[in-house]
Amino acid sequence: MLDRTTLPPLALYIHIPWCVRKCPYCDFNSHAASGDIPQDSYITALIADLGQDLHYLMDRRIGSVFIGGGTPSLFSAASLDRLLSQVRREVPLMPDCEITVEANPGAIEAGRFSDLRQIGVNRLSIGVQSFNDVLLERIGRVHGAKHAIAAVHSATAAGFENFNLDVMYGLPGQTMREARRDIETATALQPSHISHYQLTIEPNTLFHRYPPSLPKEDAMWIMQNRCQERLAKAGFEHYEVSAFARHGMRCNHNVNYWSFGDYLGIGAGAHSKLTDPTHRLIKRIVKQKHPRQYLGCIESSDFVMSEVLVSREEIPLEFMLNALRLKDGFSIRQYETTTGMPIDAIEDCLHQAEQRGLLARTSSTIRPTALGQRFLNELLLMFFPDSANKIPGVKPRAQTRSMLRIVDH
Repeated sequence: MLDRTTLPPLALYIHIPWCVRKCPYCDFNSHAASGDIPQDSYITALIADLGQDLHYLMDRRIGSVFIGGGTPSLFSAASLDRLLSQVRREVPLMPDCEITVEANPGAIEAGRFSDLRQIGVNRLSIGVQSFNDVLLERIGRVHGAKHAIAAVHSATAAGFENFNLDVMYGLPGQTMREARRDIETATALQPSHISHYQLTIEPNTLFHRYPPSLPKEDAMWIMQNRCQERLAKAGFEHYEVSAFARHGMRCNHNVNYWSFGDYLGIGAGAHSKLTDPTHRLIKRIVKQKHPRQYLGCIESSDFVMSEVLVSREEIPLEFMLNALRLKDGFSIRQYETTTGMPIDAIEDCLHQAEQRGLLARTSSTIRPTALGQRFLNELLLMFFPDSANKIPGVKPRAQTRSMLRIVDH
């Protein structure tokens, strides 16, 4: 049973949807900036959006703030300072609140890192993707390897000790040696965290319309394993499917997602997952997606595009979509307190997954095996309610991928 004493932790996600250019593999809600970005108007909208949602806090404090996109570092430090100042006035933050800004390693943006540090940002997530100029060009990035390295040096010079590097593998025409060299370069730059993930072709992207030639599946599996071995040797703990951290430097914001915590999302296309203890329900909210439509909501202060309640039958899948990404899995107590449901209700699913070697259980914990992590989609499908497999025109695998993308961002 859910009650106020067992409410999950709460995080704040802020979405800024503009980029210099839309990457051909990106299916997030991002838009190439044409002309000047309406920074002032958008910050005004974000503040109004936040004000509309304050009643969801229920006296809880925010443990992390993540400003993602898009490319949030395209906004001036003054604009982000105005936003964060209002957040601090309106929202009680934990004393050690993690505040992350996503950034791309263009020279103009990197020069703003010192300003971001001064306004209270204490973590950066830098989207380098690769340190190979040829590969960067093939995936449509606007920066080169020297810009990526310079951005990291700018971050450390600005005083950032906590920063993530995004590094992809399985890029068009990429060799094993090139994938390994990217990881070696990344670890040599001494980040606190590395997100290492495979390039996948998603619907509604340019790469989906014009697919590039990617390495074969077996080659990508070898790339993944060899790169993970390098990360381990460099002192990075593999704690989630694509996340690696130095000791004590896990990303608090994403751990909250993966632990089925609550999160409040503001901004164009932002998602929220919120627990209502009074009615023992979980609510998902999506804000107006297109920036133009979102900005048009300033006067009405009604930014919601859709709002749905998660049925009790869907809650196990919702939980597993997140928790099974963690290498250590979850405790039975955590499952029962955050979902309000007894673990016995999914015993058949757990037993089937265990029999297939995808899950390992003790008397108090459940975690994915190495095989379960490799075939995560297949493991997650075991927790779909029967009705979810019968949605016309939608394959279960596609539903799973779509929900995972929402959680990722």
